[in-house]
Amino acid sequence: MVSRRAFLVGSGYLSLGTTATAFSTTGFQQGKTTMPAPGSLTDIPGIRVGHCTETRRPTGCTVVLFPPEGATAAVDVRGSAPGTRETDLLNPTNTVQKIHALLLAGGSAFGLEAATGVVKFLEEQHIGFDVGVARVPIVPAAILFDLLVGDATIRPTAESGYKACLAATTSVAEGSVGAAAGATVGKMCGFKQAMKGGLGTAGLQAADGLRVTALIAVNAFGDIHDPRTGTILAGARTVDGKDFADPVAQMREGKIVSPFGARPGTNTTIGVVATNAPLTKTELLKVAQMAHDGLARSIRPVHTPFDGDTLFAVSVPEKRDGKLLPVDVGRIGMLAAEVVADAVLHGVLAAKGLPGLPSASEFQAERTRKKD
Repeated sequence: MVSRRAFLVGSGYLSLGTTATAFSTTGFQQGKTTMPAPGSLTDIPGIRVGHCTETRRPTGCTVVLFPPEGATAAVDVRGSAPGTRETDLLNPTNTVQKIHALLLAGGSAFGLEAATGVVKFLEEQHIGFDVGVARVPIVPAAILFDLLVGDATIRPTAESGYKACLAATTSVAEGSVGAAAGATVGKMCGFKQAMKGGLGTAGLQAADGLRVTALIAVNAFGDIHDPRTGTILAGARTVDGKDFADPVAQMREGKIVSPFGARPGTNTTIGVVATNAPLTKTELLKVAQMAHDGLARSIRPVHTPFDGDTLFAVSVPEKRDGKLLPVDVGRIGMLAAEVVADAVLHGVLAAKGLPGLPSASEFQAERTRKKD
């Protein structure tokens, strides 16, 4: 049987080389875990990413900046408890065609305030939608819930958003940074048995120059699985903290009726996929929809009543030999799902643990040590 990764490479799809974190397989069982390919959202020219990570408690925000002329964008929301800003204008039937930045933030709905700082930064750069008397920056945003980690009164602010813009670069830090500083995963058995989530990025390039990339802040209710092997990388732990509880398997076997005791909106995975092909808002909406397949492959369960899972899709066109790339929405959507799944793995594998919330690498290292 040929794996999806082998098929992609054999068909001319190459992993993008970037400054994204290089992962070690130390502590993971050989043959049961495959490391996601490197790549970054910023491998598409014109895109920059900046983080602001709060020092007083684990929370923060992440901004994605586009060229001054903006980027065409769409959004698809699958979770039942989203927290968003300026997403209605992304509907293909609405007037505004370009956005100038995206914001991902922790802090639940409070974190949407950080978008104000992004707007301020862009206004100072004279970037925005021209309404005659001013240029209005268009900055859609999505948030995740991290208020259970530390002092819930500390949240991203407008100043946080502004600082993230100042920090924007083509080099993307991953793990426990920015919007995912306080992210957690595997909460089906309660928060005390959860693990640390994180922010990850990934990308692919085809032989004809097509690029598809992603950046995901992983804060899921469900467990994180390697989609190629089924191995759990991070998730709900047993009461003694020594192994994975695997509540989905327990439900399938009838050992537990339902672990769903969470409050709605207390999780959420958010992110963005990007391409250098010249897509319309309608076409990008389809790409965003298909990109959610990457969440479904790597997070179990996903799109629950307790998540607000939201993915943006953006187009920053790039010419090759003086011509724009051809548009193939199905192909781009397929690759979007691939890089989203990879970015999810990047996020949890790069995360650093907190007291009572071990990271994937720390947890696996401890399990290996005890077996030895």
